[in-house]
Amino acid sequence: MIHKYKLENTNFVLDVNSGAIHVIDEICYDILDFIPNAFFDYTESYVIKKLSDKYSAESIKEAYLELFSLYEEGKLFSDDHYFEAIEYGIPPSPIKAICLNVSHDCNLRCSYCFASKGDFKCLRELMPLETAKKAVDFLIKSSGNIKNLEMDFFGGEPLMNFEVVKDTVKYARSLEKKYNKNFRFTLTTNGILLDDEKIDFINKEIYDVVLSLDGRKEINDKFRLTKTNQGSYDIILPKFKKLVEKRGGKGYYVRGTYTKENLDFTNDILHIYNLGFNEISMEPALSKEEFSYAVDETDLPVILEEHELLCKKLIKLKKEGSSINFFNFNINLDHGPCLSKRLKGCGFGNDYVAITPNGDIYPCHQLVGENDFIMGNILRDSFDVSLKEKFLKLSVYHKKECKNCWAKFYCCGGCGSKNYRHNNDIKIPFKLSCELQKKKIECAIAYNILKP
Repeated sequence: MIHKYKLENTNFVLDVNSGAIHVIDEICYDILDFIPNAFFDYTESYVIKKLSDKYSAESIKEAYLELFSLYEEGKLFSDDHYFEAIEYGIPPSPIKAICLNVSHDCNLRCSYCFASKGDFKCLRELMPLETAKKAVDFLIKSSGNIKNLEMDFFGGEPLMNFEVVKDTVKYARSLEKKYNKNFRFTLTTNGILLDDEKIDFINKEIYDVVLSLDGRKEINDKFRLTKTNQGSYDIILPKFKKLVEKRGGKGYYVRGTYTKENLDFTNDILHIYNLGFNEISMEPALSKEEFSYAVDETDLPVILEEHELLCKKLIKLKKEGSSINFFNFNINLDHGPCLSKRLKGCGFGNDYVAITPNGDIYPCHQLVGENDFIMGNILRDSFDVSLKEKFLKLSVYHKKECKNCWAKFYCCGGCGSKNYRHNNDIKIPFKLSCELQKKKIECAIAYNILKP
């Protein structure tokens, strides 16, 4: 299986099973229209007949041989060897990452929030320190021989429970040598409660920090409102700038959300960049519930075009000597993900879980509040291993819509939680999200090949 497309006056061909990516000329691009499966299905003379009105027979023969050599090398129309791994089964992984929902409350009331404006459709509550410590113990115990562990402080707004965040880090650090572990902490914040103490702590202890800002002031303040219906832009911007300036090169990124209100989100990304931030992410508001500004299929043509525009802008910026590390275009063209990641994507319910303030364990932070997905409770020392095994089997080959999709080894059937929220089934890909993801992949490949 192959996928070919054009972007920025360049012809790209992706060989799905081998992962090989080729930049080819126009004649090779046209020849591939008449070789839809593999080279042995069509003869050279057939291709010459089909394209003789556009190219000379000699040029067609030369290009055909170039493509055929790639086929012989296993870099074009290659066989699918991944299916064998599914037949033997993917072994379960120890848990190595936890999303710790230290706060089921928030000091903003963002209209598009997937977490129901911070409470996940549950009680508004903060995680007690003892529960957080239990989560650390659970992660250490469940991680087996894995040394490097990850814990993400999440909410709601985690800084509403800052003392527990601090004490949890302290507790985890106290156990590192004893159990030969290394904790890497991340934190997502809306910035409202940032002050010098919190900034200093974050910059000392937090490996990566996610800062929520949607872009231009009028865009951000349309939906990211305080409890008193005030815009948050002017409150958080100076705090974010101060945090990043003092961060000393440590990881961060500004994470924005676009809606129908700003389908021209390239302008918001450039606005964030011009504010002094060059680590940026931007995702669509996809809501199944009543939210008039949520992106839907009618917006798809505009959004796909906008991604191409963004790709071109980022390439131009790079050529001018500047750059934006756009999170959504990050892709490793040299090695790529391991086998398990190619087939399953994220560690959803396998090597990654989320834990709520009352100790419930979920396969993902985006499924918190969906009671059918509770895997256990750390306060009761319960954990349903059979559910872990169930999630382990959710590969692209278990999703019939994905089997013949060229993007399957990049997106692995999409986000299970999004699939569930929109289709009530984690195995049925959300179509709109699929189309957006495929365009992101095309742009990511083009950007990483064409940038200077």
